[in-house]
Amino acid sequence: MSTEDQAADVRCNLLVIRSRRIDQAAGFYKALGLHFTKHRHGSGPEHYATESAGHTFEIYPLAEGATPTTETRIGFAVARVDDVFARLVEAGGKSISPPKPSPWGRRAVVCDLDGHRVELTATTLVDSQR
Repeated sequence: MSTEDQAADVRCNLLVIRSRRIDQAAGFYKALGLHFTKHRHGSGPEHYATESAGHTFEIYPLAEGATPTTETRIGFAVARVDDVFARLVEAGGKSISPPKPSPWGRRAVVCDLDGHRVELTATTLVDSQR
């Protein structure tokens, strides 16, 4: 199997972020439209998880003295960038780049409550052309 064939078989299926306030972080991402359930694996910490299209997104508590995961950029494709952006700002997010056209379609960036940059891009051509 060639390297190109192997790469075609690879897809990201898990993203884990760490938060000082997981309940508030889950509320922020709920404003995006995600639906979380609480989980605990064995003696590990209680955390939030959601699954969509075979991809799992989890919010774990940040351990005392641990380095935040805020250098990680998170991207979501959404149907209505402007609407989702407004909901995230209303949920406590900080506007980094308001919705506007880009080479990738309509795009915006907002920081969550812990400082993770969340990029929103349009899933539809109609929203991309705004």
